[in-house]
Amino acid sequence: MIDVQKIRDDFPLLSEKVNKYDLVYLDNAATSQKPSSVINATSDYYETFNSNVHRETHTISNRATKQYESARNKVAAFIGAESSKQVIFTLNTTDSINMIVNGFARDYLNPYDSVLVSRMEHHSNFVPWQQLCLEKNCNFVISEVDSNGYLDIDDFKKKLTPSVKIVSITQMSNVTGIINPIKELIELAHDNGSIVVIDGAQGIVHNSIDVKAFDCDFYCFSAHKIYAEMGLGVLYGKKELLEKTKPLRYGGGMVDTVYDNSTTLAPLPHKLEGGTPNVSSVISLEKALDYLENHDIKAIHEYERQLFLYAYQQLKLVPGINILGTGENQNGIISFYFSDISCLDVSMFLDGYGIAVRSGNHCAQPLLRALGLQDTVRISLSFYNTQDEIDYVILSLNKIIKVLRY
Repeated sequence: MIDVQKIRDDFPLLSEKVNKYDLVYLDNAATSQKPSSVINATSDYYETFNSNVHRETHTISNRATKQYESARNKVAAFIGAESSKQVIFTLNTTDSINMIVNGFARDYLNPYDSVLVSRMEHHSNFVPWQQLCLEKNCNFVISEVDSNGYLDIDDFKKKLTPSVKIVSITQMSNVTGIINPIKELIELAHDNGSIVVIDGAQGIVHNSIDVKAFDCDFYCFSAHKIYAEMGLGVLYGKKELLEKTKPLRYGGGMVDTVYDNSTTLAPLPHKLEGGTPNVSSVISLEKALDYLENHDIKAIHEYERQLFLYAYQQLKLVPGINILGTGENQNGIISFYFSDISCLDVSMFLDGYGIAVRSGNHCAQPLLRALGLQDTVRISLSFYNTQDEIDYVILSLNKIIKVLRY
């Protein structure tokens, strides 16, 4: 078991008050809070060795470079990559996916080839593929979900035709918290000869990741959702595919030799990391992963699952509530709505009680449209949330619906 109160003490913002109430932070799917060790690491970088990396002609640059590459090694080990050269630092998950789309897939796909995505994708893993298919006259194919928001595996298999050259799918829905059987999907796609891209922005937070065991071709996630700073993403890829990926940004740091009429590129990973990187965020990611490992990741995931089940069962008791998903193969995220009360009103009234949730379409309009919805209220959990906080949310919701309904 984890000591939740001790963990909460490590996250300074959780002790804040909002609208005179103790903050209940349940917007973790948008961004997580940061432990003091992460905040202190960022401050330490700026106070003691702020310098550009890979320019090791002076002491603090050398120190910055060592910390930067140490973080890359940490990420590689955390996700099970064979080599740190397979870890590319980007701006965020969106940037990582766009790098795959425009740096790799643009040349890989031919007219009339197909790209298969799911209905549950975040816009970041939907729109870039949609636009590329429109430009290249490829088929943009969508695997559907059932009435509860779960991926329709039979439909996925039906649409996984020989023309599908790339499958790009989320590990875990940012709307429902539904976890896809990605190992099974990857095996099906590989049997079809398709390359597989996994959006792990939510999945990496609530699941153990082993990219080698999964055998995915590309995997993407964002640092700020896993307790590190904003402004940093990670792109993992198989070495042979990253070698074929063209840089999105040419300039400093990603070249080997520049001549008047030609340029040779630096080896992986640097050829895909043009320009000055976000050094402090990279350092913060290593500290965030250290923090998780120091608290037993398996125990964290078990606690999050139990907290999810508690929240799901308690929410079901709220009169008139509709919850997306059945509770099976879900974790960390619950979306709900009332047929007679605006989602925006619910979230604003909850904010009045110091409860931070999110309302809207969650950058997943195709999914909500398929479910006959325009928006939902979303609560998203972390291992620093508690049952007492869930009880307070339920109490507040019951007060709110009495006011708004009558």
